[in-house]
Amino acid sequence: MRYELYYWPTIQGRGEFIRLALEEAGADYVDVAREHGRGMGVPAMMRLMEAATTRHPSFAPPFLRAGRIMIGQTANVLHFLGPRLGLVPKAEAQRLWAHQIQLTVADFIIEVHDVHHPVGASLYYEDQKPESLRRAPIFTRERAPQFLGYFERILRGNSSGKGFMIGRSAGYVDLSMFQIIAGMRYAFPNAMARLERKTPRLVELHDRITQRPNIAAYLASKRRIPFNRHGIFRHYPELDV
Repeated sequence: MRYELYYWPTIQGRGEFIRLALEEAGADYVDVAREHGRGMGVPAMMRLMEAATTRHPSFAPPFLRAGRIMIGQTANVLHFLGPRLGLVPKAEAQRLWAHQIQLTVADFIIEVHDVHHPVGASLYYEDQKPESLRRAPIFTRERAPQFLGYFERILRGNSSGKGFMIGRSAGYVDLSMFQIIAGMRYAFPNAMARLERKTPRLVELHDRITQRPNIAAYLASKRRIPFNRHGIFRHYPELDV
């Protein structure tokens, strides 16, 4: 199976959680909007998303095409890919548990985004900076500790003794935890200096994921888009409180 991933070509964003799963599994995939040529690029992504003949169209990227199947929403895509790429346990209860955690990741990502865009996504950060300055300490001192503490508690509660979120091997939820720690370190380095003292297992998991051969190769390649001020995780020093 050759997978086609459709997402914006200049940001990590929500698509990065899917990229990490595909890269870890060594899957055959193409990041369509980042490629050139016929049937590639952002125009191809938009045509497919907006075409009247497209079955099950997505409201927005990311979405994935696997043969004739089109799947949208990051958590839903990972729920589909997980068993096919060996990135989730086989038991249904464990697959649903992974999906539940990933949906909570989606909730967290919304809150990260809304620190720098608390009024509206169509406005520039500079147009809503007063509201961002008010929201930032609520996020860094209340909401982020709650979410990261929840993930830390799940990791601590996994009785397998292998240091993963679910079961005895790395799965897509572990890759998502890596991305969360990496993104938070970029966007809120001062806040993370405090938060990491209370989430040592998440930090250790992040560090082990970076050493996995396929992920290490991906991080060192041009396929890994650097963090920047156009994605979800953005660093504005005045918001890092």
